[in-house]
Amino acid sequence: MENQEVDVVIVGSGIAGSVMAKILTKAGKKVLLLEAGLESGIALDAEGAYKTYVEAYLKTFYETAAKATNGPYPNITDAKSPDVLDIKAKTPYADSGYFVQMGPLPFASDCLRGPGGTTLHWLGNTPRMLPNDFEMLTRYGVGKNWPIKYDELMPYYEMAENEIGIAGDVSAQKGPDMEPNRNYGAGYTFPMKKIPQSYMDQRWMEKSEGLKVKVHQCEYTITYIPMPQGRNSVPNPEYRFSGVRWDTERKRLYLEPMSAEKNYEPVGAIWDQNTGQRCEGNASCVPICPVQAKYNALKSLKRSNRKNLQIRTQAVASSIMVDPKSGDVTGIVYKTYKKGDSKQYQTSVATGKIYVMAASAIENAKILLASAVGNRSGQVGRNLMDHCVMLTWGLMPEKVYAYRGPGCTTNIPTFRDGNFRKDFAAWISPVDNWGWSWPTNSPGSDLLTAVETNGMFGERLRDYISDRVARQILLHFECEQLPDPENRVTIDPAYKDQLDNYRPVIHYNVSEYMLKSFEAAKQVSDQIFGANGIEDYTRYSDTEPDYVVYKGKGYTFRGAGHIVGTHCMGSDGENSVVDTNQRAWDHKNLYVVGCGSMPTLGTSNPTLTMTALTIKSAEAILQQLEN
Repeated sequence: MENQEVDVVIVGSGIAGSVMAKILTKAGKKVLLLEAGLESGIALDAEGAYKTYVEAYLKTFYETAAKATNGPYPNITDAKSPDVLDIKAKTPYADSGYFVQMGPLPFASDCLRGPGGTTLHWLGNTPRMLPNDFEMLTRYGVGKNWPIKYDELMPYYEMAENEIGIAGDVSAQKGPDMEPNRNYGAGYTFPMKKIPQSYMDQRWMEKSEGLKVKVHQCEYTITYIPMPQGRNSVPNPEYRFSGVRWDTERKRLYLEPMSAEKNYEPVGAIWDQNTGQRCEGNASCVPICPVQAKYNALKSLKRSNRKNLQIRTQAVASSIMVDPKSGDVTGIVYKTYKKGDSKQYQTSVATGKIYVMAASAIENAKILLASAVGNRSGQVGRNLMDHCVMLTWGLMPEKVYAYRGPGCTTNIPTFRDGNFRKDFAAWISPVDNWGWSWPTNSPGSDLLTAVETNGMFGERLRDYISDRVARQILLHFECEQLPDPENRVTIDPAYKDQLDNYRPVIHYNVSEYMLKSFEAAKQVSDQIFGANGIEDYTRYSDTEPDYVVYKGKGYTFRGAGHIVGTHCMGSDGENSVVDTNQRAWDHKNLYVVGCGSMPTLGTSNPTLTMTALTIKSAEAILQQLEN
């Protein structure tokens, strides 16, 4: 395949790749983007074409019984996505899906390999990390310190919030290690006003705002705050920035002030700016926003300078070529498949001046390992992390109407930070609007029980479902996981896919630090349930994949889809894979971007932080190209 050399080659069109492409092309640089997924999923130009694909995704979602994260989207054999439905309860797991799961526990999260990446099915929650999250080792004696501090990332957080289009209330962002004027700066606002908190969340707040709970003889105060999120709301007239721009004289990125006569305008659907201008309160944010009011990476790609951008789809990156003398990367080898389920493909090489690996943390690590690239430290693939999600569920004494509003509008920040982190993991608690759909597959399971077990039909059945589903509540404890070098991605010639590329081999477990947090979170849940008069239906079964026992009690955790680690950022090439700009220590023209660079996870959904780091990397790339 003929290839015209470009300034930058990017692998992956998820949020890191798409935001990178947008910034670089708008700064006048030529970019080639390689995307493993189907050409049909990235129809940014053809009028109405992408709408057709979204309608097809929705049809698949409606007709599929299991509403899993990747369910609506094509799962291409030649570029297979991992799927939570493939997770099994026993090891070895080698043939249970795309991931080769070697245990001791199965890694419980998936991601989407396709145009737009996992932003097609993300929830959209966008809290920032906390300042103390960057200094875990210093403050609490566990984990790692970041080579940068929170204040250094603040301007890039602001650019990321502009790019995604965050709806939220800055003044309400209060909690441990979190105050608006400190964490956001005096007078700072989000681009859009907060999504209204759901009726159900208001009932929670009425009964347990300010509740005192005890954990290990220490008392904590439960508070509820609105969740910042990447979905369209009412524009905030106080927000006065139009977008991220490159200052050619000062060699830096900045937020361009908006002209006096304009206000922030939400970014609508790919095919129509007037569609998806406001969140309509659908509860299917995971796996799909039916009106496209939620941000996805293709919205950034759509707004790139298309004259400077080439996109090659069905192009699966397989290895990185390096000059053995200089250490410079000389090309990305990729395989273009003809059909998604055939073994026919053509091998090509993409060449440029700078190369950016912007696939998922697991795919980035896999390709680096397959190429024997960037691994002087021996840290490639290591320190795989996720939020381990422990759920509790029950019935409110009155109807609170789950499924009204997006998946989450409120969170409990009480345990995001504190001295307890010396002993057990911190967590954030989103208050979910999904009833028992995640733990029990409700309302389908309720219907089956009513009909098959209780013999209900007609009016009695309708009344039962109407009452039961409307009273269902779910608490969600996203527990941070510390970096552990034994939790890792490896490769093995015995496990390859249809294109003869390596499949990721995953070794994964949880430590006592995590198990203690499950114990503590359940104690907190019991006290909150008691204050609200909630009948607890929480049950953890030893038949579930990630079932663990601590002090004689069983707990089940699930993956949050927050795949972090594997090419961690550090202070030098002996202890890390990339520097503070996500440039590989071993190769001066290779950047490895995304959540894989994060040294620790903290308690925030990682997408916003990943986007901020990507913008910082884009600035470094522009500086490198122009020096």
